[in-house]
Amino acid sequence: MRVTRLDIGDLRRFAQVNLAPGPGLNVLTGPNGAGKTSVLEALHLMAYGRSFRGRVGDGLIRRGAPAVEVFVEWQDDHGGHRAGLRHTGSSWTGRFDGCDVAHLGELCAAFAVVTIEPGSHQLIMGGAEGRRRLSDWGLFHVEPEFLPLWRRYGRALRQRNALLKTRTSADQLEPWEREMAVSGEPLTQRRTRYLEELQPHLQSALDALLPAAGASQIDFQPGWRREELTLADALLLARERDLATGFTSVGPHRADWRIDQAGIPGRTALSRGQAKLTALSVLMAQAEHHARLRGEWPVMALDDLASELDRAHQRRVLDRIRASGAQVFITGTEPPADLLGEAAGLVRFHVEHGTVQRLDAA
Repeated sequence: MRVTRLDIGDLRRFAQVNLAPGPGLNVLTGPNGAGKTSVLEALHLMAYGRSFRGRVGDGLIRRGAPAVEVFVEWQDDHGGHRAGLRHTGSSWTGRFDGCDVAHLGELCAAFAVVTIEPGSHQLIMGGAEGRRRLSDWGLFHVEPEFLPLWRRYGRALRQRNALLKTRTSADQLEPWEREMAVSGEPLTQRRTRYLEELQPHLQSALDALLPAAGASQIDFQPGWRREELTLADALLLARERDLATGFTSVGPHRADWRIDQAGIPGRTALSRGQAKLTALSVLMAQAEHHARLRGEWPVMALDDLASELDRAHQRRVLDRIRASGAQVFITGTEPPADLLGEAAGLVRFHVEHGTVQRLDAA
């Protein structure tokens, strides 16, 4: 997958910016606060429907503007594609290859970006939502049947929660519980299989980036005692408690996973640097798994890689990504020293005063 054109309108400091990136390494440099990260946010917005720094309404739209707009053209093994997204923070419109998009997930499933940024350690140290989002994003791209299941389960969950708040009768809850079970069981099966397939890629990445971790294992927690109960039985047993609290306490929406590392006992024992390297390994594993199944790498976006990694670890990350042949976007106040003078096809951009200027292309 190669981005050939990126247009950004009314995103943070940018009124209007147009980029024609190179097919390999693209390095964006400039002073702090110039807007380098905003370029990666635009790519991430198209791929995830949100920024990696928060939701669209949380400051992503340029002050005084009604909406942020992103337009991307790219090439993949199936030919050329184009997509546009306009987001006001509360509503959105999108188009993909000339057709209106009914669900934001259609854009997210079409355009694949893996983002590595200074807050990536929260994937390991933070709450379960980010980990669910990572595994589900991966499934959107490699399992065509996952998105309909995910939507079906989400609709049933919302209906059950709405009924729970009204302290409704069991007769009204039962149809939605059946729907949750019918969609939630196969959804969980796909999550389980995905994380199992991710395991060898993760171990390979950890061996390269954090060898002290030793043998590592992804431990999936499906959101209920699946080894003891079906989802239908778990929902029935939790019904009285859920009526008292007003929300559904068990099910795939409560799923989580963690990484058990033989060389580092317990997640709380990880240093911030080790957590970041573990998160980097997960993201690299996801990109490699995507490439194995789809035959091409996603776009790789690396924001301020030097912020928490020493040069040796930066080198390991860059070497692994460069060996893949993926298109890469890297930001920093200075270009990584290991890239200058040796990377064929390196394209440099300077970001400042709300503009992005292409400097050179090798």
